[in-house]
Amino acid sequence: MSIDEKLAVLVLAAGKGKRMKSDIAKVLHEVAGKPMLSYVLERASELAAARVIVVVGHKKETVISMLPSGVSHAVQEPQLGTGHAVMCAESLFRDAKGDILILYGDVPLITARTIRSLLKNHRESDNSGTILTAILAEPAGYGRIVRNESGGVDAIVEHKDAGPQELAIKEINTGICCFKVADLLSVLTEIKDDNAQGEYYITDAVGLMRSRGMRVGAVVASNPAETEGINTEEQRAAAELVMINRLGGN
Repeated sequence: MSIDEKLAVLVLAAGKGKRMKSDIAKVLHEVAGKPMLSYVLERASELAAARVIVVVGHKKETVISMLPSGVSHAVQEPQLGTGHAVMCAESLFRDAKGDILILYGDVPLITARTIRSLLKNHRESDNSGTILTAILAEPAGYGRIVRNESGGVDAIVEHKDAGPQELAIKEINTGICCFKVADLLSVLTEIKDDNAQGEYYITDAVGLMRSRGMRVGAVVASNPAETEGINTEEQRAAAELVMINRLGGN
């Protein structure tokens, strides 16, 4: 497979995962015999990205020790949100050509097919950014997708910052997204922490891009279960059943 010289992949893997109630780094909890992070790195390999960067933080030494050769890392300490994670890795991708795809080390069920669909739409539409979304009957807790009249994305509003009108929206942000590197860099330093959590959200890049007239699109995941992050032991066990069925060809 030829290398995609215009693709960099950034995997966010710095979180502590308090709800896992374990001393193990969150992304190293196993699903069907392998660390969650391993599945995400396999997807990056299938995409033949020119560079793969993992943002580490909690228990960083153990996470770094399992990274394959050719995968670089950036350290995020303290952990101040997804936007902050991207800022911590900026020096490793700022000279990259083309696009940067943001994945999460605790989302092991995501498939290469879904990611390729996102990337294909992003490039064919010539978007500055493209968000992978999902439609949920119960969207509580997730950031909501605010679309404009042309179907593009105007903003992503985090649940804790959302008003009644936004809370009624069923389309949510999965966190997975793709940006033109140059366009992301043009707004990255403008992301602020003036929100309910006091964190820097990479999702704020969407509103900043729109304010500059850049186009941001969205692709709806056909299987929302693929996009779910693992935050508890119960979720890990459920993901394991899905993975075992998938690996068994069922």
